[in-house]
Amino acid sequence: NYMKITEIIETIENFAPIPYQEAYDNSGLIIGDRMATCTGVLLCIDTIEAVVEEAIAKKCNLIVAHHPIVFSGLKQITGKNYIERVVLKAIKNDIAIYACHTNLDNVQWGVNAIIADKLNLINRKILDPKKKVLKKLYTYVPQSHKTAVLDALFAAGAGRIGNYSECSYSVSGIGTYKGNQDSNPTIGKRNIRSTEPEEKIEVIFPFYLEKKILNTLQMHHPYEEIAYELITLDNSYQAVGAGLIGELKTPMKEGDFLQWLKKKMKTKCIRHTALRKQKIHKVALCGGAGSFLLPHAIAQQADIFITGDFKYHQFFDADNQIVIADIGHYESEQFTVQLFNKILSEKFINFAVQISTINTNPINYI
Repeated sequence: NYMKITEIIETIENFAPIPYQEAYDNSGLIIGDRMATCTGVLLCIDTIEAVVEEAIAKKCNLIVAHHPIVFSGLKQITGKNYIERVVLKAIKNDIAIYACHTNLDNVQWGVNAIIADKLNLINRKILDPKKKVLKKLYTYVPQSHKTAVLDALFAAGAGRIGNYSECSYSVSGIGTYKGNQDSNPTIGKRNIRSTEPEEKIEVIFPFYLEKKILNTLQMHHPYEEIAYELITLDNSYQAVGAGLIGELKTPMKEGDFLQWLKKKMKTKCIRHTALRKQKIHKVALCGGAGSFLLPHAIAQQADIFITGDFKYHQFFDADNQIVIADIGHYESEQFTVQLFNKILSEKFINFAVQISTINTNPINYI
């Protein structure tokens, strides 16, 4: 049951669209031919040399990683460091490398949701939702074609808000138009002003679907010349953004929570700020390096902020308003491979998807 690498990629990107990655990131297919037949998929956090060797041994010609092996441009590929050696080894052995990084961090059911699942958090929401991600389309349709146009726009991805789909607003009005000698009006005649009962339709959609939405409108709208307007919304998009905040069903003492966190996240070490002698109820978190979200966690009155990669001086910024718990970068993202496995295994039931057995954490504890 072999399939193309592009089918694997499309499944991942339906879950975590590439346009949601941060500007500095390099998610996507980094090495390889997306139209090649896929013999098997190996899932990992980091594509180090040992992982490429594991892929060769397991006859997997696609590695799906969380972190991109190539983050900034390579000017030479001579094998002088581990990044160049990985690229050379992958190319020599016809192994494709794909990364799904900050786009997976930023989607509602991505990296942060896994941590929230481990901690049984309820009442979850994105800690710092993205702005200017949504666009709104206004268009004007004869009443007879309203349903057909709306159905097509919904199928193309418009009208989704949180847990709801097929969201739109319409209002009835009167449109006028007069075609010239070269026109071919669907309704009315050339050189004569037409007056037509119309519906003004409004739908929102994520910015990256713009081309698809406009193509769909063009295909299903009956008019020769389509009147429409596009605007970018300043609204925060609650389904996309950095970090997550939620609540424990039952508040816990700080020390008890930290011990429980250590166990749940399988970490040998938690670096944390002074305890505040208050119970932990509201929990903010961010997989990977999330120190930039501390002001958001404090503003939303979280009792604790869980992430990785806090620097010494940044711990002072807790300022007794919150407990910072640094569980480690790798530790906060270690379960991401299980998410990849779930996404792919549900779609491709009888296909070889394997989780790497190599611990790629470069940090050791003694």
